[in-house]
Amino acid sequence: MIIRTEFPYESTHEDVRIPMADGVELYARIWRPVTDEPVPALLEYLPYRLTDWTAPRDRQRHPWYAGHGYASVRVDVRGHGCSGGNPGDEYDARELADGVAVVEWLAAQPWCTGSVGMFGISWGGFNSLQIAALAPEALKAVVTVCSTDDRYDNDVHYMGGSVLAVDMHAWAATMLAFAARPPDPLFVGDGWREQWLARLEAVEPLIHTWLAHQTRDDYWRHGSVREDYGAIGAAVLAVGGWHDPYRDAVLRLVSHLPAERVRGLIGPWSHQYPDRGLPPGPAIGFLQETLRWWDHWLKGADNGVMDEPLLRSWISESHPPATTYEVLPGRWVGDAEWPSPAVTPVTYALQGAPVNVASPQHTGLDAGRFFPFGNAADLPPDQREEDAKSACFEFPVGREPVEVLGRAQVTARLRMDVPYGQVVARLCDVAPDGSSTLVTRGALNLSARLGREKAVPWPVGAYEDVVFELNGIGHRFAAGHRIRLALSSAYWPWIWPRAGSEAGWTLDPAGSAVVLPVRAAASEPAVVFEPPEQAEPLGVIVPATLDEPRPERLVVRDVARGRWRLEVDPRYGGTRVYPDGLEYGEDAEEVYEIDSADPLSARTRSEWRIRLHRPESGWDVRVETRSEVSCDAGGFVASNEVVCREGEEVVFHRTWERRLPRAAG
Repeated sequence: MIIRTEFPYESTHEDVRIPMADGVELYARIWRPVTDEPVPALLEYLPYRLTDWTAPRDRQRHPWYAGHGYASVRVDVRGHGCSGGNPGDEYDARELADGVAVVEWLAAQPWCTGSVGMFGISWGGFNSLQIAALAPEALKAVVTVCSTDDRYDNDVHYMGGSVLAVDMHAWAATMLAFAARPPDPLFVGDGWREQWLARLEAVEPLIHTWLAHQTRDDYWRHGSVREDYGAIGAAVLAVGGWHDPYRDAVLRLVSHLPAERVRGLIGPWSHQYPDRGLPPGPAIGFLQETLRWWDHWLKGADNGVMDEPLLRSWISESHPPATTYEVLPGRWVGDAEWPSPAVTPVTYALQGAPVNVASPQHTGLDAGRFFPFGNAADLPPDQREEDAKSACFEFPVGREPVEVLGRAQVTARLRMDVPYGQVVARLCDVAPDGSSTLVTRGALNLSARLGREKAVPWPVGAYEDVVFELNGIGHRFAAGHRIRLALSSAYWPWIWPRAGSEAGWTLDPAGSAVVLPVRAAASEPAVVFEPPEQAEPLGVIVPATLDEPRPERLVVRDVARGRWRLEVDPRYGGTRVYPDGLEYGEDAEEVYEIDSADPLSARTRSEWRIRLHRPESGWDVRVETRSEVSCDAGGFVASNEVVCREGEEVVFHRTWERRLPRAAG
């Protein structure tokens, strides 16, 4: 990592409040170059608290952009951080309207040229696309990282029409804990407590809303730009990582947006900005890459950025299974079109007699983290135990490697003796020593086989052909390896099971196949990136501790009861001390439990403990939350609790108990 201390421009920063039409003010931090000339503005718009939680990351990039001649602006969404108002649902109409207002406010400032860009990762990448679809005139370009165009089937809520137990609940619990944090009196003054209590009264667990919409209805269509790609007028640089769950959006965006104003980039990365150097690498000079984008679209520079291939992708070489990789072996490739004429669908037909598949309910414990963040236990370990619980079909790789780029497709001829179930497909790279590395996967709720907008029970006892795609990937299967397709009827805790699904299904290989997107070997221009660089770090201190850290992912088996428990420490940041004196403590744990033979035993739990402390002023607040979800034959039961303290005084305590019928999912 190159740390830049000298830039073309000196820069300054200030905190301001941006007024909304209803009188609410959003808190913003603006880094600006020291110049008498107006400059374009760049906006990152998030609920994650610019004064503490994202401050270290913000410091890496916003001053860097300012040093290169841009006003770089970080704004907290209303109801979060030091912004006014109350929290709402993610990407709700109020949030997006506020975002449009912020874009227009920035464009109207005397120090701005009137041209604005938006960028962000995850939430900020989502709302960048969604605000671009509302087409404010000043918004000329977007850089969207690890985001999606499909809020229903490519977000943290549903996968293949099935409820995502692993992150539907965990992320709702995380946002409950985040929304319950107070504004900081250092920045908002004496009114912080009144503002906090009003915010707490308005908080509602998001899991209630998300589980109330189990098919792709109007709720999920809102904010899903796939509903109308033509609404996006801004230029879009779409960025993803093969180890991020949202990478398929990059492939769809470069396919559906006009080629003259879209480019795609997919690396080996996790759910992180590509310059941060977190596993798996290699990292790239992402800030420099985006600067070229901004210079072209906001300053009119003829710098060749649109001469780059439409899609630049990383192709990983075969590698042993591991839960982390500092750097993956592979290479960059470029495709001038997508779908690419260099990619040909190749059918691998399944062989053999019909096979009954009734996977144990704990199949999936080796799935790895849904959102890898670059931690040591994020990625899937050796898949041989998972493969043993699945129906496996293998295809030997001959003398020439097989290179795939894009989304594989599975056709499965199935028969079920119950009306509901799911099928999960994993594509693995099996080395000569027998080790099995997960390459990609996909899932289908069989009641969603005719479309995600409806739930159609399976005709009991009948065979049907179902077709579904796996997540996109760039991978090169080495000569002498085997391509393994593994099919299972369970995948906990990613996929929430349903009563009766323990019966599984029968697969008839005749008529079943996997179609791989095989990329032809070709000579092509080299894709080269500069080394990563950032601005000087913020100087956050992580206090030393003598306590033994708990495992990131721990699997516990109760042999007598046939019960399995997965304990997860998400490790978002932990305890740290900021240069302004804030002591921020954070501890979270997620637990997923299930009996190997009973889908209705599935249960999730998430607990958060957060402390914000300023010793010099005596400010000391704590937020504790506990969230649980279970399911019986009729529906889900969601329980949530929030306890907030100022010092030792409990200033807020509320519990929610909600039953949500299971209509689909």
